[in-house]
Amino acid sequence: MIDLGIEKMLVIGAVALIVIGPEKLPRVARTVGTLLGKAQRYVADVKAEVSRSMELEELKKMKETVETAARDVESSIHGGVSEIERQLQDATSTSAHMALGEPVSVSYPEYRHPKKKWRIKQGTTPNWYKARNGIRTKALSGAARVARYRPHKFN
Repeated sequence: MIDLGIEKMLVIGAVALIVIGPEKLPRVARTVGTLLGKAQRYVADVKAEVSRSMELEELKKMKETVETAARDVESSIHGGVSEIERQLQDATSTSAHMALGEPVSVSYPEYRHPKKKWRIKQGTTPNWYKARNGIRTKALSGAARVARYRPHKFN
């Protein structure tokens, strides 16, 4: 990189003072300073972008390794379950053939939805929040609303 010491800076300043002149030197120095600042920000942005892309590549590689490990675990689990199911079916069919002479079919119960109203529960607003913000929690009939908000007559 360029090695700028104090002596070199003084020589550059003296040459600039002679070439540019004392009237235009502050404006030129200000412009050079802003351009150097923009260049430094640009370099910093490029460095940050490069580091982000490197981190993104590392994360992608890590994601791929985790996905392959998960697939391996899933395949081993499915293989073990299928082996156990096969052994169970062999055992039940063998015992059924011995006892009744006929194969026994395995039936599973039909899926039933729990019928919970979880969407309603997720969308409800707590009563303490309604009370704090002045939101009505109970519906009033027209007559009850008139009676509640009618001005009182003082005799």
